[in-house]
Amino acid sequence: MGAYGLQTHIWNNNWKTVLLMAGFPVLLLLLTYALFLLFAGFSGISVGPDPVAGYFIWAGQMLAQAWPFAIAGAILWFGIAYAFYQTIIDAATGAKKVERKQEPKLYNLLENLCISRGVTMPALRIMETDGLNAFATGVHKGQYSITVTRGLMNTLSDEELEAVLAHELTHIRNADVRLLIIAVIFVGIFSFVGELAFRSLRFGAAGGSSSRRSSSRDSGGGAIVAILVALVIIAIAYALAIVIRFALSRRREYLADAGAVELTKNPDAMISALQKISGNAHVAAPSEVREMFIENPHADFTSIFATHPPIAKRIEALAKFAGGRIAQTVAPPRAPATAKPGPWG
Repeated sequence: MGAYGLQTHIWNNNWKTVLLMAGFPVLLLLLTYALFLLFAGFSGISVGPDPVAGYFIWAGQMLAQAWPFAIAGAILWFGIAYAFYQTIIDAATGAKKVERKQEPKLYNLLENLCISRGVTMPALRIMETDGLNAFATGVHKGQYSITVTRGLMNTLSDEELEAVLAHELTHIRNADVRLLIIAVIFVGIFSFVGELAFRSLRFGAAGGSSSRRSSSRDSGGGAIVAILVALVIIAIAYALAIVIRFALSRRREYLADAGAVELTKNPDAMISALQKISGNAHVAAPSEVREMFIENPHADFTSIFATHPPIAKRIEALAKFAGGRIAQTVAPPRAPATAKPGPWG
């Protein structure tokens, strides 16, 4: 567990970030082709004598004309998301930036941790909610920020709060937050394209018969094949979006817990903080942001899709490998908050 700053983990995060950036144009063009194919199938647009291949040929021709615009649109999306992701997150969570004079205790705790490791001080933000949670954001030095909830500040002791801040600071040093931000932007594109596909599907179902332009020789079998292939491509793209979530390994939370122990030299504080957070971490926030939380109590479909390991296992690991003691008393659970819609599409 004393693997704070593990170079292989940092290298792995950097490599995944590069793969996401490199693979994005390919997947975007594939999705664009699927949208053209879907439109062709519902509209009956086909070229050439082959009643099946004609739809695919037409979609390919349209892609050859449209790909510069698709890439330009993606670059624009990345630029906007890159420049304003913190503003979007703050708007979605209600987080407000604070300085030393507003929250001296919190500021001093984080500043001391940064000084001890020679780390540039991240910005501090507070969410005015009773839920117990925290998260870090940022892509590069000068943009990093740590957000904590008011409930966390009011419930945790100074030692426990310091452990949580150290956990989030470890995420920053291990390049976890950069990978998370890039992944959120990446998946947001798929959500946007998926919405376009859904609207195209509805439009095609409603008006496809009136706009069919294929010749009478086409019995409709080719159109059905085109539609099915397009839907398969879109389904694969969504599956890849889920794979991206799997790529955000739950192991990062174990490493951040270990990093907090190394920074504070106090495994008991990290354990007791997690015990108080457990069952009280519900915060109204988009699912994309919840993936950054120190605890995400929401899992997709089943625990197999959970973005965080169970707190009980994290506590067990700290007790086993860091020599921490498990306290027997925890704070009473709070009422869960309602989640907000995602800001990324």
